[in-house]
Amino acid sequence: MKPIVLFGGTFDPVHIAHLRVALEAAEILDAHVRLMPANTPPHRPAPVANAAQRTAMLERAIAGQERLSVDARELKRAGPSYTIDTLIELREESPHGQSIALLLGDDAFAGLPTWHRWRELFELAHVVVMTRPGHGGELPRELADEVERRRGGVGAVEGAAAGHVVPIAVTPLEISASYVRGILAAGRDARWLVPDVLIEDEGMLAVYRGVGV
Repeated sequence: MKPIVLFGGTFDPVHIAHLRVALEAAEILDAHVRLMPANTPPHRPAPVANAAQRTAMLERAIAGQERLSVDARELKRAGPSYTIDTLIELREESPHGQSIALLLGDDAFAGLPTWHRWRELFELAHVVVMTRPGHGGELPRELADEVERRRGGVGAVEGAAAGHVVPIAVTPLEISASYVRGILAAGRDARWLVPDVLIEDEGMLAVYRGVGV
């Protein structure tokens, strides 16, 4: 069985850095990556675009790409989007021994100890950390201890159901959703920051025009 690989975020809006690192992770892990938009992320303000708009943007952005898909399950749950709940749900619906991996950028990974029931995540999934040259710093001691115990290579993702921390190097594209929202809010052209199919979508552009970041 190929691993189930999850890449969560608000995707508000989805931009080319999201898509590029997801595709590279899919290639490195030889797996299919599910882009999973969060409903109400616990650690950041509510998204500008609503659930239906963000799902539609993601689906349009990856149309025709066989290695990526959209999993909108978190948008169907009320309240904050806790990753632990998603992983428990996936475990319940997946075959015994199925490998599940959670993709995180190095900055998000450094903040893992602030997540709800964060230690339990390792019992349910691998954590694949997407590293970029020049990024990443000292980890909190409790997280560094987990990395020391759980560090593995790419093969660990397919070789076990959960429990490893696996670093992979991805292309460093310095683009953030807040920066893209600022460009769009100012009425400027966001071409080559977001997929062309979204630039041509007047409905998507209207969501962000004149809205603060």
